[in-house]
Amino acid sequence: MTPGARMEAAIELLVLIWAGNRPAGRLADEYFGNRRYAGAGDRRAILDRVYAILRHRARLDWWIERTGLGAGPGPRARVIAELALEDKSSAEETAKLFSGATHCPGPLTAAEKELAGALHGRPLDHAEMPRPVMLEYPDWMERSLSALWPQRLPEEMSALNQRAPVDLRVNMLKTTPEAALKSLAGDYLEAEPTPLSPIGLRLTARARLAGTAAYRKGWIEVQDEGSQLISLLCGARPGMDVVDFCAGGGGKALALAASMGADGKIDGTLTACDISGHRLERMVPRLRRAGAEQVRTRVVAARNDEWVAANAGQSDRVLADVPCTGTGAWRRDPNAKWRFTPDDLDDMLALQQRILGLARTLVKPGGRLIYTTCSLLQEENERQLAWFLENHEDFQALPIDGVWAETVGGPPPPAGPCLRLSPASTGTDGFFCAVMERR
Repeated sequence: MTPGARMEAAIELLVLIWAGNRPAGRLADEYFGNRRYAGAGDRRAILDRVYAILRHRARLDWWIERTGLGAGPGPRARVIAELALEDKSSAEETAKLFSGATHCPGPLTAAEKELAGALHGRPLDHAEMPRPVMLEYPDWMERSLSALWPQRLPEEMSALNQRAPVDLRVNMLKTTPEAALKSLAGDYLEAEPTPLSPIGLRLTARARLAGTAAYRKGWIEVQDEGSQLISLLCGARPGMDVVDFCAGGGGKALALAASMGADGKIDGTLTACDISGHRLERMVPRLRRAGAEQVRTRVVAARNDEWVAANAGQSDRVLADVPCTGTGAWRRDPNAKWRFTPDDLDDMLALQQRILGLARTLVKPGGRLIYTTCSLLQEENERQLAWFLENHEDFQALPIDGVWAETVGGPPPPAGPCLRLSPASTGTDGFFCAVMERR
């Protein structure tokens, strides 16, 4: 592909991303799946451009609006601004890319030419930018984030706006971390053990995993180290009755299955629940490849589910990985930060409380309810925990350092009663985890 064709592809992909609420990565997979002519180098260049613009969106928009030239923020204007501010592309150089030739973007309008010239050579950062603009987060989150990190906000937000590493979870139903490392090396992929998870590996460079022997045999799964730690903190063991109440794509259910393994098979009962039958169906091939076919799947209703009522008080462990704003996963989907509003957060908080109220009924006396989000906001984390404990006195929160010693082993990251993970503090995605025991 020519440089101009790559630029047009980046604009087309940005249009798709900003047109709806679907994750950027999934849209990119579909986009390139329909364009087999794009080689690996083309895909890499296009995605690097797209994700750079997603990560710079607030600052690009600030500069576009500051010029006052009438070229409102949009895919083309943001690409032009990115070229001028980051690539130091002159208006003439940008015009060559926007040539209107076959597969290239249409020629620059008069306003776009002025924009390219006005921004040429300027720095992306500017001292007059408001803090949410400089650190790339929505204005309405300022109070929550500054209260959470009064001293460390720039460091935390900067880390959250970087590219995430590729972490792998070793499937202990089938192999060991040492054997998986050796297998990956045989396919010329370099990896190293993750710092915190004893079952994690981190790739040292980007690579395609689908063709490796370790992936084909179900020895590895792509899973962020933080997500692995949440699964380990559940303390699922052979012989237990375990429920993954919001299973989604099944990443944590697969990890729980491995924790319950004995002689290469699941010992006990593991049920993956979700309100979406489609999501559960998509999990089935992953379960089969991992050797975890014994995992049961169950579609549950958002309220008054019959299966939940019939299984009340039966489970040793119930994981409630609830829907959330996803602020802790912004490294992987930087566009997600602009999809939520304060009203959306209010709706999410009410949903989380409903899920907790339903999930708790499954826990037997002495069993544990594990509440987790991939959010950084205290509204979804500590405040939800406080609400739950205040309204359900038959549960108590367990000190997370004791749970860590029992389930993960090794020294835990600095934590209070609950676990908080973030890219800056632990090198993982952002997660919150509270482990509660039924009295």
